[in-house]
Amino acid sequence: MKRKISLVIVSILIAFLGWYLFVKPNDYLITFKANTFPGAINQTIKSWDKRMQSNVSLEQDGLLNIKQQLKFNDTIVQYDWEIIPITDSTSKIKVRVKDLNNSFMNKLMIPFTSTVIEKRSKKNLVNFNQVLNNHVKNFKVSVVGEDELKSTFCAYLTVKGLQSEKAFGMMRDHPFLSGFVKQNNLKLNGSPFTEITKWNVQNDSIEYNFCYPIIKSDTLPVNNEIKYKDFEGTKALKAIYNGNYITSDRAWYKLLDYAQKNNIEVVKTPVEIFYDNPSIGGNELEWKAEIFMPIKESK
Repeated sequence: MKRKISLVIVSILIAFLGWYLFVKPNDYLITFKANTFPGAINQTIKSWDKRMQSNVSLEQDGLLNIKQQLKFNDTIVQYDWEIIPITDSTSKIKVRVKDLNNSFMNKLMIPFTSTVIEKRSKKNLVNFNQVLNNHVKNFKVSVVGEDELKSTFCAYLTVKGLQSEKAFGMMRDHPFLSGFVKQNNLKLNGSPFTEITKWNVQNDSIEYNFCYPIIKSDTLPVNNEIKYKDFEGTKALKAIYNGNYITSDRAWYKLLDYAQKNNIEVVKTPVEIFYDNPSIGGNELEWKAEIFMPIKESK
């Protein structure tokens, strides 16, 4: 009987060692908590990746899973990020770390000593957490709930690019569009806004109309770049964003989270109305934008 028990224990140990050394996908796991929502974490990972000067493109599987490769001397280390929502304002982050060149040796050494991959990974992720915490302090998103996005008439420019480039594109185009409106004595009818017409969540690329609401008249000046349209209002989820407009897209993710948790089907074409001029400066946390995520109409 004792012999059978010993054989079972040995078999279990051998199976475990076989799994640990040859099957286990990562060498090391780091878990920590973040006081923000998944979309803000997702975007911070991507900006942090640029700081780390990675020359390998990130692989994203949905919003919550990102695969990253970083090179340290002659070693390539892979970070598999998993973002787990906990509450509206907290998330858990798991980072599975694997040295693609020395994985087997790391697995042998980690139970007995502090390895280079452990020390480096802890240092890197402490740095990431600091970057994330600083980012979260610099903006605020408050979900209002369902609201009505009003119709208007506008002059607009069509732009393509990345989410991170949107604010710079607006700063570039603002003098041209506002100057055109002023020079042609067009009457403003509200604050400038962006209408996102296409949003690729996987690669963060967007197409949008940068719009100036104006009073519609029978005769409108012609321009090769500036067009006119009736912007149709709709029911939408609304949030208030405070912060630098470079990261106003964080509110898009917050609204998507809210929609999912409340079983509201939305269209991923957010509209942003801006109430402050960044060129004037001031406290960025006092800058305000209203963010709308259209609710899908029932058939």
